Amino acid sequence: MSTVTTVWILGDQLTAGHAALRGHERRDTRVLLVESQARARRLPYHKQKLVLVWSAMRHFADELRAAGWQVDFRAEAPTYRAALEAHVRRFRPRRLRLMDPAEAGAGARLAATARAAGIADVEVVANDMFLSDAASFARWASGRKTLLLESFYRDMRRRTGLLMDGRTPAGGRWNFDADNREVPPPGHVFPEILRFPPDAETRRVMRLVARDFPDHFGTLDGFAWPVTRADAERFRDDFLEHRLDLFGPYEDAMVRGERALYHSLLSPLLNLGLLAPLDLCRRAEKRWRQGRARLSSVEGFVRQVVGWREFVLRVYRHDMPDYARSNALAADLPLPRFYWDAETDMACVREAVQTLLADGINHHIQRLMITGNFALIAGVHPQAVNDWYWLAYADAYEWVVTPNVLGLSLWADGGRIATKPYAASANYVNKMSDHCRDCAYDHRTAVGERACPFNALYWDFLARNRERLAGNLRMRLPLAALARRPRKDVDAIRARAADLRECLRRGERV
Repeated sequence: MSTVTTVWILGDQLTAGHAALRGHERRDTRVLLVESQARARRLPYHKQKLVLVWSAMRHFADELRAAGWQVDFRAEAPTYRAALEAHVRRFRPRRLRLMDPAEAGAGARLAATARAAGIADVEVVANDMFLSDAASFARWASGRKTLLLESFYRDMRRRTGLLMDGRTPAGGRWNFDADNREVPPPGHVFPEILRFPPDAETRRVMRLVARDFPDHFGTLDGFAWPVTRADAERFRDDFLEHRLDLFGPYEDAMVRGERALYHSLLSPLLNLGLLAPLDLCRRAEKRWRQGRARLSSVEGFVRQVVGWREFVLRVYRHDMPDYARSNALAADLPLPRFYWDAETDMACVREAVQTLLADGINHHIQRLMITGNFALIAGVHPQAVNDWYWLAYADAYEWVVTPNVLGLSLWADGGRIATKPYAASANYVNKMSDHCRDCAYDHRTAVGERACPFNALYWDFLARNRERLAGNLRMRLPLAALARRPRKDVDAIRARAADLRECLRRGERV
């Protein structure tokens, strides 16, 4: 049996109307999907992430078959190369088409793999799962030492027409972030998150992952992600109906026992291709125009999707491969053990990692101001942190993780995309969460056995990096506050921080 064209679709390209399928007749085209065990072992990825990707791939294959496409699904393949060789032996395709992956350099590597497997004619077509383009970004970024989101975001709003009234931003402002910093009152009842019990196919994948990857991060207990396009759309609609309106006011808050608050949890589905970013944002905008969601919430959501998500992709593609090696602050600590097992007395960190182990997700403030902030002020090696985020989160891929972690969370890029390090003491955590109330540590103190580690590490971070940060205008106030502290107090704080850093280096509980 011979196939004229094979279209190879990757696990994070499950998009309707896939670019590599366009212009092809179903009768002489075969779609190839591959579950690569070698790829799954690249890092100890969260078990739920593997199940989500592989189950979504299997359901996408069914979607393609129902639409009349011939599909060769290579389950449990040892490697991409082995799967391609088996495909070539059976179907003898004349050519292969592949949509360029978001991961830098992956298109060329996969094309080389296909040629080595016996397909001489390989075409890599442009990736159209995003709204921005590389050429426009390169022109915009040319000559800029710092790449700031705001001007990029405004351009994306103009290009898409989202939240625009002619040439004017809706509500007369581009950004409503200042309106979105509220803390929910005690006893506030959050909406339930829609859950999707695993079907028979998903249960088969869960058994496969449990068998072959028992030591990977996280647990499969309670897996409830949507894995079909129809269920992804139900999940989207549930967010728009029940959580979008209050997403904005409480998007920076943290509450014990609440994994989502009013966050969408849609990023894993967007990054797989089960949802489309422009369609999603247009639906959110429609809610505001119908008076069913406040503008500050809709603008904040749109900024995350067509602003930040597109921005980090373009920074990553533009600055790789050097970007991945960034370590501007010369951080060198190993990743603390509690990032793996949640065994820590810090209530905020324990909550974040426990939630992550159970669900494969945290909302962005937990990522930035808890696990990211702690790694920043403790001085954890950025590449170790980057790998952890990549493996631990259901929505994490190299293109989205690398700028978020190295640029935003750790300032390892020296300020390429953030105007200051997002370093904070326990005061911030106490202000924006209820974690400090019953914590074993005292959020008000920096010295002593029960003083919150965030405090000593924060002041020590400023002291360690004083010269590097001295020219940063946004760091003048915290550096001035450090300078006003009595020398003996600073010495005591730094001694406490040194003890903490040594405990972390030795892998001890903190």
